[in-house]
Amino acid sequence: MEKKVDKKFTWVIKDFSSLKSEKIFSDKFVVSGCKWYISAYPKGYKVDNFLSVYLEVPDCGSLPSGWRRHARYRLIVVNQRSEKLSRQLEVQHWFDVTSNNWGFPSMLSLDEINAKDSGFLVKGELKIAIEIDLLEIIGKVEVNGFHLLSSQVENVSRMFEKHPKTASEVHLKNPNIRTGYMNLLLCLIDTLRQSPQELPNDDLDEAHYALESLTDAGFNLDWLEKKISQVSEMKEKAKDGEIRRQEIEIELKDLNQKCSDVEAQLGKEKSMALAAKTPFSFDDIIE
Repeated sequence: MEKKVDKKFTWVIKDFSSLKSEKIFSDKFVVSGCKWYISAYPKGYKVDNFLSVYLEVPDCGSLPSGWRRHARYRLIVVNQRSEKLSRQLEVQHWFDVTSNNWGFPSMLSLDEINAKDSGFLVKGELKIAIEIDLLEIIGKVEVNGFHLLSSQVENVSRMFEKHPKTASEVHLKNPNIRTGYMNLLLCLIDTLRQSPQELPNDDLDEAHYALESLTDAGFNLDWLEKKISQVSEMKEKAKDGEIRRQEIEIELKDLNQKCSDVEAQLGKEKSMALAAKTPFSFDDIIE
């Protein structure tokens, strides 16, 4: 399973000075839904006596036709005694099927790395870090075997982080069909983002059918089924609440009318009481 990172990945190479391989590879890691790995030539590539380091795109053959990635990245040979002494080189590159790796053949001389107390080799370990800014993605991006638009990557990645077993039982081989089901799932989630009160009953019915279709295809969506039930319950409560609100408004209107009538009667009673307390004048008597 590839490690998902924000923008920075660090590769620790153990027993660097004892390595016999011409080329070595880091674990795969994921930035913004795109898989990468770092490769290195411990004895140099094209330039003798230098460490060569590259950023590479793995599994190019499985990527959708026409894919391209524009990245700006900084490769760092970490000085473990003083960060200020680390060797850093930065570059921008368009990666595609004809150019799936790019880097620096003369990243750092082996003499500097192996120098006593240089700080690059500590207890036999060499650390190479990379910071990646993905500037543009053309074509679809693969996330857990699903080919997605770049605009979908963040939400789908968050979904898999929250519910990693969502597609663990999906065994569809055709990438277009897999993508179609993922689009259906994303549309279903988008439908449920409406307020329960405003969500049409037809949409809610179709949500149940869509859930059944996705489940039949192997998706594990217990978490989404609970959410649909929660939305249905909230919608029913909202409906009952609306009826009760209308009833209360009618009751309140009647009460307000009664209060108005009582206030008017009270005013009359006060006027009559005040009149009874007022002495008659001479003219009142003789009228």
